[in-house]
Amino acid sequence: MTAAADPGPVDHLDDLTPGWLTAALRAGGHDVTVTVVAATPVGHGQIGANYRLNLEGHGFDAVPTHLVAKMGAGEDRSIVSGGYRKEVVFYTDLAPTVAVRTPQCWYGAISADSTVFTLLLEDLAPAQTGDQLRGCTPAEAEAAVTNLAGLHGPRWNDLTLWDHPEFDPIDADSAAFLGEIFTSAVVTFVERYRADLDDGHEATLHRVAEAIAPWAAARPERFALGHGDYRLDNLLFHPDGRVSAVDWQTLSVGPPGRDLAYFCGTSLEPADRREAERGLVAGYRQALAGHGVDLGEAEGFEDYRLGVLQGPLITVLGAVYATAGRSERADAMFLTMLHRGLAAVADLDPFALL
Repeated sequence: MTAAADPGPVDHLDDLTPGWLTAALRAGGHDVTVTVVAATPVGHGQIGANYRLNLEGHGFDAVPTHLVAKMGAGEDRSIVSGGYRKEVVFYTDLAPTVAVRTPQCWYGAISADSTVFTLLLEDLAPAQTGDQLRGCTPAEAEAAVTNLAGLHGPRWNDLTLWDHPEFDPIDADSAAFLGEIFTSAVVTFVERYRADLDDGHEATLHRVAEAIAPWAAARPERFALGHGDYRLDNLLFHPDGRVSAVDWQTLSVGPPGRDLAYFCGTSLEPADRREAERGLVAGYRQALAGHGVDLGEAEGFEDYRLGVLQGPLITVLGAVYATAGRSERADAMFLTMLHRGLAAVADLDPFALL
């Protein structure tokens, strides 16, 4: 059939009517008629709302009758509108060009001001979300880094990534600005969590802050499409051992070793990471080779070492600038990530590579 007119994004659960869903799926070229829809909230998102949809109707030959709808949430969305735009761009434009496992997108649209969006995504049940507090096993980490290579490999050093208006190469000014933002955030973070930090943690955080500006601009010769927040809470583990990645609002282009080191450094307990990390980096390189990327052993491990600064960077910024209110679990999560991440920094000494 010829694709129907796009109905545009909607903003509330009540807008997910049989008529709108029919129009949205037909806009994607699927000759579907939805007659009944039942929606159940999924998760507790602060900047996004997710609903599991059970659909009834006609023409569900290619489209499943179970989908997940993702939409915006909250009142003031200006601060997160760029993330909304990145996620829609990923699912509708970039996902078909990479090999990372992620939900299939059946429809995606966003408003002109990027504050309202709707995605109709594959329901990955019975896959289970990872748990940042619990951490993961080396075997689970191996599956996750193999999937990560499927994101990085197909667009490795692809200059056309810079054609997307969402991505800009980092320059000296933007690197310096990031350093200033992080330095300020470290002060706030230390004041907030001082009772859970020792002198070594605080000293390392300030050393990381001094390094962030030169780190941000370092080694631009290797770049790829990056998730930006590739960690357990954003991964789904399938019963067969496969991993899928979700939540693409922090999509970026930059050194691929940062995603790899951020995942390993914040997801594995330090003793497990120390024992498994060389094998995980080697497995990642082998998976990259399957996508035509030849990353040398020395270069790959140096990129990983340098990438561990991503752990404290994202953890501190996430804790200080998160739009969601503080909670006991959120505080525990940020502190767990920080302690693991700083252990990786201490073990791998990324400062020696700057």
